Amino acid sequence: MTHAPVTAGTPYGTLPPASPLPQRKPISLPRLAQMREAGEKITMLTAYDATFAAVADAAGVECILVGDSLGMVCQGLPSTVGVTLEAMAYHTASVARGLHRVQGTAWLIADLPFGSYHESREQALRSACQLMQAGAHMVKLEGGGWTAPTVQFLVERGVPVCAHLGLTPQTVHALGGYRVQGKDEAAARQLRAHAAELQDAGAAMLVLEMVPAPLSRALTAELAHCHTIGIGAGSGTAGQVLVMHDMLGVNLGKNPKFVHNFMQDAGSVRGAIDAYVQAVKQGRFPDDALHAW
Repeated sequence: MTHAPVTAGTPYGTLPPASPLPQRKPISLPRLAQMREAGEKITMLTAYDATFAAVADAAGVECILVGDSLGMVCQGLPSTVGVTLEAMAYHTASVARGLHRVQGTAWLIADLPFGSYHESREQALRSACQLMQAGAHMVKLEGGGWTAPTVQFLVERGVPVCAHLGLTPQTVHALGGYRVQGKDEAAARQLRAHAAELQDAGAAMLVLEMVPAPLSRALTAELAHCHTIGIGAGSGTAGQVLVMHDMLGVNLGKNPKFVHNFMQDAGSVRGAIDAYVQAVKQGRFPDDALHAW
């Protein structure tokens, strides 16, 4: 009596036994510096779970940001202010596991949430350690001026830091709403001073959010060792970032001016992220006439 061979199925949520090795080398700070030197745009997207992180990595996104924007898109909060360090660590670990399972190569950045680094440099280090132990390669914090000593303290202790200037969502109430920053001469001068201080303190990357395109372009040229990543800051930055839910057109509100819905023409999540990566690399997104100030 013969029996038909049993076909081994792949259990739900697991990878085939022999997944192919990644074709790209893992992204690192030296690799990001090489990209900038070569004039290649850096691509960044947010992700908050294992599956979307794996899809973004497969599409060639170099940097994945576990943003405190998860407060709005995952938790339904009105702003990022209510996001806790514990929530950030949970989502960072989820993303890190997703990347590990698919042998991902992306550079993983995690936001330090509101209140987790404001008390002292020592508090910032404890918070950063929690996120890095969860799998982050770098932490991001918002604001200039008072943050420079904190950045230096972290960098000196082996914690890579991404800074964030312009519209800083954690302090949106103090800014009077979601408004373009650095529009007048005095504000632009202060923003430039803060950016220089953050670079001098050791920040390796700098997100510029809702900053006029000419100012962002000038800052990018001035910051030789700190790579600018724009969101609503025009095409002159070293790279671009978007909230994944925004660029897929599935957020809970109206898309900001600086967002393009890449899903509408792509037909799939992977196709939309592929299109985003190519548009950034080829200089087609953002279009300063449509997405910038």
